Order: sequence, then C-alpha cells, then structure tokens
Amino acid sequence: MSDQNVFERVEKKYRLNQKQYDSFRNAAAKKLHMDEYGLHTIRNIYYDTPNYELIRRSIDKPKYKEKLRLRGYGEIQDESVVFLEIKKKYQGVVYKRRTQLAFMQAQEYLESGSITKKNQILKEIDYFIKFYRPKPRVYLAYDREAFVGNEDENLRITIDQNIRSRSHRLELSYDGECKMLNPGEYLMEIKVKEAYPMWLADLLGKLEIYPVSFSKYGAVYAQAMRNEAEREEKRICLQVY
Repeated sequence: MSDQNVFERVEKKYRLNQKQYDSFRNAAAKKLHMDEYGLHTIRNIYYDTPNYELIRRSIDKPKYKEKLRLRGYGEIQDESVVFLEIKKKYQGVVYKRRTQLAFMQAQEYLESGSITKKNQILKEIDYFIKFYRPKPRVYLAYDREAFVGNEDENLRITIDQNIRSRSHRLELSYDGECKMLNPGEYLMEIKVKEAYPMWLADLLGKLEIYPVSFSKYGAVYAQAMRNEAEREEKRICLQVY
C-alpha cells in the first residue's frame, strides 16, 4: 500500500500458470524486492451506473475510460484507512488519483456527499458522482504480492491470486464468494513509467509470458451477462415447452 496519491504509468497484465509463477519469482528474485506489506488482501467496491455504462464502455476499448472504486487493505473496520480512487486510462496511459479517508467517513461521503473538508481529488470525485450518479455494483477482493525494482523504483509488479467477487452484500468488511481464477493461476500486472528493463523483457519472452486483456471488473460483468443469458434461455425454453 503506497502513500502516493497520484499515479501516471503504463500497465500491462499477464496471466500465469503455477510453473510460470514459480519460474518468474525465482528468476526475478535478484532484480526485485517485495514491498513492506508482503502478501496482503485488497478489497474493492466498484461504482457504476444502473445499466453498467462505465464497464460496458471500458469493454469496448475506447481511447478514454474511467472508473470509481473504494479500496481497503486487510480487515476493514469503521476507523480503517481506505482509499477513494478515480482511475482513468487515455491512449494506453493510466492516471490514478486517490484520497485517504476513514472507512465510515468514506461511506458517509459516498452516500450523502457529506464531508468536513474537500481536497482537489475529492472535488474531482464530486464531479464524477454528479455526472454519472453511480452506485455500488461489484465487490472484488484478491490476495496480492507487490514488488519494486531494485534499480528503478518506478518499476512495480503485482501478482494477484484468489480473486473473488460478488454483486450482492456490497460491503468492504465482508469477503467475496465467486472465484475468478482456477487454483494455481495468477494475474500479474507490470506497471512502468517508460520502457521495460531489458532483463524483464528477456525473462517474459523466455518463460513465454505474454500480455492479456483482462479486467477483473470486466470479467465479473461478462460472467453476470452470461448467467443472465442462460437464465433467459431456460425461461424461454420452459415457455415453449
């Protein structure tokens, strides 16, 4: 969990099997160090419009897209520190802005707009909320290892496992249910400001680790749509029968 509140970087995702994960960890051990939090749990609530306008637009891969989420780390209690984040992507570059609040303070702000003092980022979030009028739509959690480059602190690599989600009981303090990856599968994300270092590019090629288009929130939405289509098909079949 970084203290930084404004980010600008390029991010790429990679889906790893157990062998690739083990090989990457071993080979990169001398080039990266794990951050101070070790393996930790990240919990998110994603906000969207009633018809999922934000995620539907994101899936279409436009030049510009944005999303709003509430994020917490570890076990969440009333006074736990959480982050309210706006994440934007324009022509492949990710811009993330977030502000730190107590959990109950964040809840009150999201429900009523009430907060004692607003910083610049909260003013941007105000505009987002007034424009889209989003509501909590999806809970997503995962267990993460985060690494930083030994020679370049702008190189950040995260590896997520045990990704879980739900679209009901949208509370940060309650854990997820539906698993999104099979056991022994991992989602790695590489975040850089410029080009990959040569050792990293060579290692990815050697291990046959290639970029994938994978959005955790997008995957939850796509699965929900498939489930809805299956239910509708069964309903029609029953009516015909």
